[in-house]
Amino acid sequence: MEIGIGNDHTGVKYKNKIIEFLKTKNYDIVNFGTDSEESVDYPDYVHPVSNFVEKRINNIGILICGSANGVAMTANKHRKIRAALCWNREITKLSRQHNNANIICIPARFVSVDDAIEMVEIFVATEFEGGRHNKRVNKIPCD
Repeated sequence: MEIGIGNDHTGVKYKNKIIEFLKTKNYDIVNFGTDSEESVDYPDYVHPVSNFVEKRINNIGILICGSANGVAMTANKHRKIRAALCWNREITKLSRQHNNANIICIPARFVSVDDAIEMVEIFVATEFEGGRHNKRVNKIPCD
């Protein structure tokens, strides 16, 4: 599994710590984020991550910005993306189990780096339950 990661200026520190953690788990990481804390426009980093996840089977994405709302809204414009704004462990786990989320969106201004890393670990490890949730997830995209 490859993991695409993107961030705006508020997520630089988080991204670097998350990449460091994921490399210890031997994941291949593709960095689409900025490495500068100078103000940038988050959609410029969201679309490459979303395209990366859409075009590959079993890949996931990580997006980080201040509130995670902007990155989630932008990513969810892509037809095959199910981006989940996650702020705790339970929401993270349910986003994968019930919604088959393929991108986790992390609000850097509202969670600690340690919590973000733990949520990423949960997101990567949790499988979609399928079953009754399949029908619902299949109704998400607009034609």
